[in-house]
Amino acid sequence: MENKEKVKQLIDLRVQAKLGGGQKRIDSQHSKGKFTARERITMLLDEGSFEELDMFVTHRCTNFGLEKEKYLGDGVVIGHGTIEGRSVYVFAQDFTVFGGSLSETMAQKICKVMDLAMKMGAPVIGINDSGGARIQEGVTALAGYAEIFERNILASGVIPQISAIFGPCAGGAVYSPALTDFILMTEENSYMFVTGPKVVKSVTGESISTEDLGGAKIHATKSGVAHFRVENEQAGIEKIRELISYLPQNNLEEAPVVPCNDPINRLEDELNEIIPDNPNQPYDMKRVINAIVDNGKFMEVHENYAKNIIVGFARFNGVSTGIIANQPGFIAGILDCDASRKAARFIRFCDAFNIPLLTLVDVPGFLPGSGQEYAGIIIHGAKLMFAYGEATVPKVTVTLRKSYGGAHDVMSSKQLRGDFNYAWPTAEIAVMGAAGAIEVLEGRTISKMEDPEEKAKFIAEKTAEYKDKFSNPYQAAAYGYIDDVIEPRNTRFRVIRAFQALQTKKLSNPLKKHSNIPL
Repeated sequence: MENKEKVKQLIDLRVQAKLGGGQKRIDSQHSKGKFTARERITMLLDEGSFEELDMFVTHRCTNFGLEKEKYLGDGVVIGHGTIEGRSVYVFAQDFTVFGGSLSETMAQKICKVMDLAMKMGAPVIGINDSGGARIQEGVTALAGYAEIFERNILASGVIPQISAIFGPCAGGAVYSPALTDFILMTEENSYMFVTGPKVVKSVTGESISTEDLGGAKIHATKSGVAHFRVENEQAGIEKIRELISYLPQNNLEEAPVVPCNDPINRLEDELNEIIPDNPNQPYDMKRVINAIVDNGKFMEVHENYAKNIIVGFARFNGVSTGIIANQPGFIAGILDCDASRKAARFIRFCDAFNIPLLTLVDVPGFLPGSGQEYAGIIIHGAKLMFAYGEATVPKVTVTLRKSYGGAHDVMSSKQLRGDFNYAWPTAEIAVMGAAGAIEVLEGRTISKMEDPEEKAKFIAEKTAEYKDKFSNPYQAAAYGYIDDVIEPRNTRFRVIRAFQALQTKKLSNPLKKHSNIPL
């Protein structure tokens, strides 16, 4: 074969590989509102930056006549490229080839790109669109999944791992995304579950739709499996690009810094008035966040799950920062099992990747009741405490209003190695609210009183006395547990100054194999 023919053969093979399972299946993918694997990668990466690997790989299976049907690439596109000039590694399952089902060779391709990402210290992004294991391959497909899982585990805390679910993801396939840092799902075509509706029906008798069992809405609101829920694939890809901008390349890099044109001493007068006079009245913590971060830009994570706590990314003077904030606008910002888990995982991610933490506190306590106790609020609350106490990144805490009981300790208190702990003058730091405290402290005296007027007067006096002592931040400040009481409108400046002072922070935990977080 002459050189020209060899070059032509290469070009023809590339064209063939890029067709995946063929034009008919590509058209079918488009008809469902889905893009192909290569189209998704093209949208995700900077123009012209993608370098594909293993384009000519084919499966090796000879069972059930599968050797008669082979496609170049074998159902997954892998390679590397850039997002805003920063290197990333990516794999995208191709639903046009055997429904994106995982074969031994597909698993090897995915493992190859993950190994490269680890070696180079760059994020890995997986786009999932697969019918599950390739049944004809049997145990080798299952072994392939386990090879991927092991790499997810070893990469955890070393490089950022992001999973986009742009189609089906069921059975064992769900565990790879579950092991990654962030999961994104589309409302249109994505679903995740361990067992599908038919198996559920045959085993338990429950009739349930695919959407109600494992759709994007369910996982973004009820299970918390999905960190982001987006309308379509284009929106999902934009979300991934935005998320990457807040993350370092790996665990040895500092948090990203971008030029900032927002003055660090910008005053926000509305913050001086945002706390209601009535301590039981709610307000929206997101207004506080938007007022103090660079250019009012906040990327919320888990927006629709456990809404009593807010987590997400923002920048302070250009430095990427993780924010954890109680939300008084949703069940009073109380901590429950789901909120504790949500915040704990976010804190551990930020700590693993050197992203400083800002905590905004307005918490009346942990949610009481048998439902929470049976669900393990003790263990889940301990996760949040463990995450804060273990974290060695710069930690700045601002208490806006309530900080009661064990919830005060949990929310990045000075004793959990908070570096700078500030409070607004409206802060109330106490074991519990005034009414509950007086019931405990003076209950016996009150029960003996027969005159209703005398009783009401006594309760009012004692409540006022308790409020005078604890409905302010100054007793905590007197012990040094609060480093300073700050004017609310000056919060942005004080937070930025604190993080600037903490740039050279050096802190390490005792040498150990790993901790045993209360799971």
